[in-house]
Amino acid sequence: MPDTHPPRDIPATLLAQLRAIVGERGLLTDPTDTAPYAEDWRHLYRGRTPAVVRPADVAELAAVMRACAAAGVPVVPQGGNTSMVGGAVPAEDGSEIVVSLARMHRIRDVDAVDLTLTIEAGATLKAAQNAAAEAGCLLPLSIGSEGTAQVGGILATNAGGNNTVRYGNARDMVLGLEVVLPDGQVWNGLRRLRKDNTGYCLRQLFVGAEGTLGIIAAAVLKLVPRPRETEVALCAVPSPEAALQLFTRFQGHDPAAVQAFEYMSGMGMSFVLKHIPGASLPLAAPAAHYALVELATPRPNAGLRAAMEQVLEGALEAGIVADAVIAESDGQRAALWRLREEHSEAQKREGASVKNDVSVPVSKVPELIRRASEACARLMPGIRVVPFGHMGDGNIHFNLEQPVDMDAAAFLARDHEIMDTVCVVVRDLGGSFSAEHGVGKLKPYMMPEWRGGAELELMQRIKHAIDPGNLMNPGKVLP
Repeated sequence: MPDTHPPRDIPATLLAQLRAIVGERGLLTDPTDTAPYAEDWRHLYRGRTPAVVRPADVAELAAVMRACAAAGVPVVPQGGNTSMVGGAVPAEDGSEIVVSLARMHRIRDVDAVDLTLTIEAGATLKAAQNAAAEAGCLLPLSIGSEGTAQVGGILATNAGGNNTVRYGNARDMVLGLEVVLPDGQVWNGLRRLRKDNTGYCLRQLFVGAEGTLGIIAAAVLKLVPRPRETEVALCAVPSPEAALQLFTRFQGHDPAAVQAFEYMSGMGMSFVLKHIPGASLPLAAPAAHYALVELATPRPNAGLRAAMEQVLEGALEAGIVADAVIAESDGQRAALWRLREEHSEAQKREGASVKNDVSVPVSKVPELIRRASEACARLMPGIRVVPFGHMGDGNIHFNLEQPVDMDAAAFLARDHEIMDTVCVVVRDLGGSFSAEHGVGKLKPYMMPEWRGGAELELMQRIKHAIDPGNLMNPGKVLP
């Protein structure tokens, strides 16, 4: 979006203070250096910031927050800047400081007995996964951008990911947090306790708050035993209804083994095969719909391969599955998952898209796909419907690609109209307009209608109590 706002001056004394706190390496002020921090991954928003501050530890972060609070200058916390809703982009007028957690990336502790990982917010999710693996454990949180997305941002948005069906969202893996508050106070809640019922559960205030209440500096995350067996299969299915029936069969056979169950449309798969180098479809022919299932267990000699084959054979006989392939190696498992994980990048390369991160009860997913597809086709003939995502937990990324003969800017100009068309169906099915990506800068206008009354008022009261000056990521989440 074009920058039409005049710049606002940040006191030179504040910049001098920040430089004294974090040093030359920790402060970026050249517009060439700050520009990448001022634009989101989807290129929907382009802001401006006079400085990107990169503290090296929690003491520096607290000092930065104290200085900004004293000067009355708002702060935008930023992790890997992979937000789908503009949640980490500064304002266009240059009035906000970006605080990047990238230098705070230490692994503080891994305990294979307690099954905990204590890690700083700037570490990437991939680094966290690797640290757990080196200790013989598994951090079950997994998202497409895990090589770039940072732990702090993932917790701040309560990311879900592929394994939610078994392990829950990010908040379900958090035992403790260290948080720097808007005034620079540090709350050290880095507890490793599984049971701690002493007062309000403060950590859950900050998980999912998108940096509007404070900055997560470090976290204690739950780990699980590393799987001994993993099986992955890609299935061609005739319909979303069939995909749901397949999921139900796997759940009925052994719900503890189902680690992920993903849905993909034929349109989305065609974009991946077209735009992602090296991607190939290991089935006899393209299909209208696909399901990707992963089974995993830490139990020895669990016979997952036999279980996978048994369920798929029954589904083939029943006509629920038209064709299927089971990975024979780690490389093949990765290749099958790549067909799913590259959906967002492939859509980006295909053209402009409007993204809907929505959730409905699992049983309603096929109805969501059918009704929302029909509604969008009525709204805009030629629109290309690309739903995909976490069928196992009811979260579908109901994305819409621009018609082939339509200008991208003209298409994106109707983004709210398109989102609202999808959300009429979502709401009728008892769903949510924000399943795992957050509200960010893109969707606060939806909050009064969806969360109005006592719920929104309570959120606003919490925000005012913790951040009375509205200095933490203003313009995000709340309208």
